[in-house]
Parts: sequence; structure tokens; C-alpha cells
Amino acid sequence: MANEYGTLATLRERMNIPTSDTTRDALLTSALAAASRGIDRTTSRRFWLDETPVTRTFRLRDRVVREDDGDLFLTDDIGSTTGLLVETGGGASWSTVTGYETSPDNALADGQPITGLLRVLGTWGTATTRVRVTARWGWPAVPDDITEAALIQAGRLYKRKDSPEGLMGGDWGAIRLSRRDPDVWTLIEPFILPGFA
Repeated sequence: MANEYGTLATLRERMNIPTSDTTRDALLTSALAAASRGIDRTTSRRFWLDETPVTRTFRLRDRVVREDDGDLFLTDDIGSTTGLLVETGGGASWSTVTGYETSPDNALADGQPITGLLRVLGTWGTATTRVRVTARWGWPAVPDDITEAALIQAGRLYKRKDSPEGLMGGDWGAIRLSRRDPDVWTLIEPFILPGFA
């Protein structure tokens, strides 16, 4: 799978590996892919954008927030309005929905994804209604913080091959690697989707 949150060239440069040395490219590429997918799992979202619209179907239960100006349907991250189609129904019977606004306001212009669809002064239906959304899922662009976190973590994973027991040699002897890199965590923490209890 591609869609890594950094480039091999940048990672190679950070590791002080000359561009002419391609002997470690497979390990570096694997580390970058693992770091990127680890960020996806930790944040419960992905930051790359689908090339073409993909259809997903949702139940309304636990996805609708009642607002003063209507019902807000919480979606997965939508990174583009190109090809966006919203329908309600079920089985073979679906009706196109046109009376909605994207939320938050100006999300795409601010480099953020759309995370909700608001039925202005209306509702999305009953608990049994399903919503089918065709969209380009993901983020409009990979945030700089996510790229930085992926590169740091990829470098750490690459070096991990030299510390199979979790110990790394240093100027003052062996040190134990922490389970979680504090810099990576600081960079990705604001992007973590909160869970619902």
C-alpha cells in the first residue's frame, strides 16, 4: 500500500544516507509504511485522499447531533466536495439529499476535512434510516505535523533493527527505548478522534 506520509528521499536525507546508496531502500520504505499506518490506527483516521469518490453507507444511530439549526450527521473525514453525493434510504431505494451544509464551516479552505453534514432546520430521518455518502474520503492534504511524525517514527523503526531487545547503545552506555516517542505523540495527539462511550 502506498500513501505514506513522507518520502523515501526525505527519510534517506534525515538518516544521513547518500542518495547513491539504495541498498537500504527496502527497509526504509517498509519503516515509512509502518509508521504511516501506525499513525492511521492511533488517530482512527487517515490523512491521504481517495483519488476517486467511494461510496460508504452509515446507520444514523450514534451519528446524529441535534443542533439549534438542524441535525448534524457525523461522517468520516471527507477531503473534497468533488463527486460528493448524499442519499438516504435502504436496500434498492435511495433518494438524493440536497438540503444540507457541510460542517465545520470553511473546513476545506482551512485545510481540514468535512466531518459532518447539517440538515438545516431538518432531520436525517429515524433510527432505521441509512445514509449513503459517495465522497473522496480522507484529508485535503497531509498535515505537516503528520508528515513530521511519520518521518520521526520511520527513522525510529529503521534503527530498531539494531536494538532487538529494546536497548540502544549511546555515549553513556545502553539505554532502553521508550515505548512511545514523546515527539511523535505530541505531533499526532491533536488529530486523534475521540471515542464515544
